[in-house]
Amino acid sequence: MVKGLSDLLKTNLETGIYGDEVDLLNRKTAFGSNTYPRKKGRSFWRFLWEAWQDLTLIILIVAASVSLGLGIKTEGLKEGWYDGGSIFLAVLLVIVVTATSDYRQSLQFQNLNEEKRNIQLEVLRGGRTVKVSIYDVVVGDVVPLKIGDQVPADGVLVSGHSLAIDESSMTGESKIVHKDKKEPFLMSGCKVADGVGTMLVTGVGINTEWGLLMASISEDTGEETPLQVRLNGVATFIGIVGLSVAVSVLVVLLARYFTGHTEDPDGTKQFIKGRTNFDDAFNDVVKIFTIAVTIVVVAVPEGLPLAVTLTLAYSMRKMMADKALVRRLSACETMGSATTICSDKTGTLTLNEMTVVEAFVGKKKINPPSDSSQLPASVVSLLNEGVAQNSTGNVFVPKDGGNIEISGSPTEKAILSWAVKLGMKFDIIRSDSKILHVFPFNSEKKRGGVALQGADSEVRIHWKGAAEIVLTSCSGYIDSNGCLQSINEDKEFFKAAIDEMAVNSLRCVALAYRLCEKEKVPTDEEGFNGWILPEDNLVLLAIVGIKDPCRPGVKDAVKICMDAGVKVRMVTGDNIQTAKAIALECGILSSAEDATEPTIIEGRVFRELSDKEREQIAKKITVMGRSSPSDKLLLVQALRKGGDVVAVTGDGTNDAPALHEADIGLSMGIQGTEVAKESSDIIILDDNFASVVKVVRWGRSVYANIQKFIQFQLTVNVAALVINVVAAISSGDVPLNSVQLLWVNLIMDTLGALALATEPPTDNLMHRSPVGRREPLITNIMWRNLLLQASYQVTVLLVLNFAGLTILHLKDDRDREHAYDVKNTLIFNAFVMCQIFNEFNARKPEEINCFKGVTKNYLFMGIIGFTFVLQIIIIEFLGKFTTTVRLNWKLWLVSLGIGIISWPLAIVGKLIPVPKTPVSGYFTKAFRRCRTDRNA
Repeated sequence: MVKGLSDLLKTNLETGIYGDEVDLLNRKTAFGSNTYPRKKGRSFWRFLWEAWQDLTLIILIVAASVSLGLGIKTEGLKEGWYDGGSIFLAVLLVIVVTATSDYRQSLQFQNLNEEKRNIQLEVLRGGRTVKVSIYDVVVGDVVPLKIGDQVPADGVLVSGHSLAIDESSMTGESKIVHKDKKEPFLMSGCKVADGVGTMLVTGVGINTEWGLLMASISEDTGEETPLQVRLNGVATFIGIVGLSVAVSVLVVLLARYFTGHTEDPDGTKQFIKGRTNFDDAFNDVVKIFTIAVTIVVVAVPEGLPLAVTLTLAYSMRKMMADKALVRRLSACETMGSATTICSDKTGTLTLNEMTVVEAFVGKKKINPPSDSSQLPASVVSLLNEGVAQNSTGNVFVPKDGGNIEISGSPTEKAILSWAVKLGMKFDIIRSDSKILHVFPFNSEKKRGGVALQGADSEVRIHWKGAAEIVLTSCSGYIDSNGCLQSINEDKEFFKAAIDEMAVNSLRCVALAYRLCEKEKVPTDEEGFNGWILPEDNLVLLAIVGIKDPCRPGVKDAVKICMDAGVKVRMVTGDNIQTAKAIALECGILSSAEDATEPTIIEGRVFRELSDKEREQIAKKITVMGRSSPSDKLLLVQALRKGGDVVAVTGDGTNDAPALHEADIGLSMGIQGTEVAKESSDIIILDDNFASVVKVVRWGRSVYANIQKFIQFQLTVNVAALVINVVAAISSGDVPLNSVQLLWVNLIMDTLGALALATEPPTDNLMHRSPVGRREPLITNIMWRNLLLQASYQVTVLLVLNFAGLTILHLKDDRDREHAYDVKNTLIFNAFVMCQIFNEFNARKPEEINCFKGVTKNYLFMGIIGFTFVLQIIIIEFLGKFTTTVRLNWKLWLVSLGIGIISWPLAIVGKLIPVPKTPVSGYFTKAFRRCRTDRNA
């Protein structure tokens, strides 16, 4: 069947399709591309609709409509639309800015989701193995499959050994299905659970079940992170306080109004029982009601969730540039709290560029290791056969005599390169013998094997794996003269050779084989499926030492982690001596004297401990060698029980449980399997430990930026509420009217969030301890800063409110209404200036110099400049809409001066010591209660 299909599709099952541009274009035209139509995300109009669903904004729109109608009725269209129209315009501006911001973040998340789907895989084209995007797979492609891969399209099995597919993503049943000639059909989107194989692609894109399914669903970007949940609790509590204040102001203003205590600037009472007509009274009541509602708008910090969204979107975009793809939003925050990183060695701490630098054949060290002249032809033949057939890699020799191309895992490539130098003819050896059965490399057993039948009908079983493990199964070895020797007396020599290589940071791999009696070899496919390859009485052929150098800069990255209070632990499947040597080279172990148990431990020893013992010892472990994926999982569980926030790196399918169990799972983008990637929270695109450290830095930056915004927002909230409440209770009027408060709301919510949430991370972040799970969101330092700034603003602005006419020499002004307008405009202008300059203070809550690095943040400077220019336009040109009057240059200088004074005040404030114990009491309990209620 497969041969017939391949002929129809013009595919060579050995070398794949031709793969030139014309061939690929013809196949895409005939059968379609491996893409499917996406469900469109929410449109801008949808975000606009959602933005105006806010209850307080709806109430303001209703109040504005009433005010507009009454204004036009009493003052005529020309003058009467200003009050109501101004509120309408201000509300519209808030809605449009909010919708635009949310829409832009939505587009960013869509782009990141597209990146997640763009899987890179290998296909056979023109005899060579090439890496392509999953979207570029075409009908007729021959695709090699190995454990952890995703089936990229619909197809049929060409050949396979122990191939097991997890079809749960399509069928919904978590049942592993074994594939063979009787059950050859493979469905797109399924995962390879075990074994190896090759498939022929027969259907792509929308012509597959997976394509139809994916086209019918849309990506959910509505994930709410833990920090957002906490902030929603804070926002709810502040909203309740604001609502209470607004109701109090409403009651006081109405009481003062109807009892005749509210007066116009010229001293005329606004309401006189029996004289004031209904329209005037109703209009005044609407204005009072609008003020109360606007206080709620200012008090409710809807900018808090927006700030989280902005900072997460910004961080995710920047993390992509730093080679980290975020799959789950919550990981951005959690990474800032990480107290330990359990890192793989190969490819993460090392370059994953492996080379065979030492080789022992028999008791003879071959120098150089690829010099075949030092070995008998029979030994070279056996070595080449074992390397060529017991491999998932490939060797492509161009017909035009170009450079040989070797593909496969880094270890496979190193051994294949060594064998090629020994004289291996890959294609010839593969065609000379027939593969009967394969035992794919297993990270638990740390070895893989293959059964072959040669041209002489002799059945040979080749094994390859961790040197000391394969050595224990050997009963003999081939010496350098090609003679079989008993290994019993020489085992200690080989162990010493392995240890010597391991101490020199080399990965030790042993190659061995044995003959198998024909009567023990199964004769049918069912027999092969259940056949366990013999792994005893092996004959050792060679031990090779593979060098994988440390990544440049990894020692510095480890030191940065240590300074930041994040402990780095190495968990590797390599020999304990190799692990120790690399750990010393990377700086994970400070000296050889530290390399004692339990600081350095074997996975087997850790596995055999009781749960309680593991929990006690886990904290002390720095290096774990010869570990299996289950050992890594046990270590993660023990560390988490001990209170650590654990980040784990992993690349294999068997790493999935540990990646899932950890607080933050970090999979590898180059060597990682699709199963590992789907179980992880963040994909490290360059497999580099330095990128992991950058993720920690960004995680801390997310938390720090949110705290900056909270400090800024609460300062505005406290100041605005206190000023309006005190003024309303004492005089029956408020200095900051509805439109002005809506403008302040826009500054502190949207523009403030954009300015402070996009602050880049600083080096100072990596000199702090990790943020604890239960550490309060508002620290003592933040309380000190915001209370100091709010007290200053309240004091200055209330003095202006009650004594402003005297200070400004306006008390004797004949036009009392103009005098009041000047005073209130100055208060409004000074209040906005305080917020603009307070944004600088909020940038560095703990540092004296709040201007450090500000010129590098173009967005922050742009927003400050934009806000300042808009404020000038509002005061000087839009006075009729905002009930303000133009200010002369002296009053502008006064406003600026009031704002500028907040800087030296902030510096003085930062010198005031704060208690280390977090402030407890009513606020903290209230925040916690609000959060609990919300979760419930």
